[in-house]
This record gives sequence, C-alpha cells and structure tokens, in this order.
Amino acid sequence: MQVRRATPVDTDTLIAIWRDAVRATHDFVTLADIERMTPDVRAALASLEVWLLEGPRGVVWGWMGLDGPKLEALFLGPAHHGHGGGRRLVDHARALKGPLTVDVNEQNPAARGFYEAMGFAVVGRSPLDAAGRPFPLLHMRERPLP
Repeated sequence: MQVRRATPVDTDTLIAIWRDAVRATHDFVTLADIERMTPDVRAALASLEVWLLEGPRGVVWGWMGLDGPKLEALFLGPAHHGHGGGRRLVDHARALKGPLTVDVNEQNPAARGFYEAMGFAVVGRSPLDAAGRPFPLLHMRERPLP
C-alpha cells in the first residue's frame, strides 16, 4: 500500500469510495441524504489536503482529507475494511501533522472503536453535524502518550 496526494483527476473515484463506504457503514444515512451530501463532499475534496491509499496495481482503496491537524474525512472502500488501510492513512496524517483531532458520527460505533483503538478519546459532543443535519458528532482527540 502506498499513500499519495490526490489530484483533481481522482475526484470521481474518491466520491465513489465515499458513497460506497457510507452505504456500508452509516445505516442512519439514507440514499437521499447521500445525494444531498455529494456536492458538499465534492467541495470538501477541493478545499482539503486529500491523500489517497493505493493498493496493488494502483487500485485506490480509500482516502482521507485533512484540515491542518484535523482529520476531516477518512473513507475506505468496503472491500478494503480490516486490512490496515485506515491505520496506514492515520499514521501518514500523524507523520505530517502531529497529534490529530477527528469528529465521528455518534451513530457509527465501528468508527468510534477504530479511533479509540488508534489512541483517540472522546472530548466532546455536538447534537448536529457541521452542516446542521441531525447526525450527532463525537469530537475526538489523540490521548497524550504516558
């Protein structure tokens, strides 16, 4: 697996991975929600520092978007869950930015568990997401090393 900076040419692939990942992991999000959110995700891809993870033969497994030390997005295609890709992306982000923060949908316990296993702890909660939708967020920060 290798991590490389995304380019505008990658946008459609990254949108497709986001859609597939959300359908697989966010059972509280409807297909109509995904359609309404797609323009926001496309805009985020243009404004964030986006890195993608490539597997063998250049197949894109997933991506992450950073805004400084905040991990704004991390999505892996469902076929690539559980193969170390998420850890690889988070480790890359840490190497670039140092200690990280992330917001996780409260209704996505698998994501919370992943970030807790990666050394993050919940430090706050918001009842709505950043766009004002009724998807509560857990604000997480890396725990300091002992």
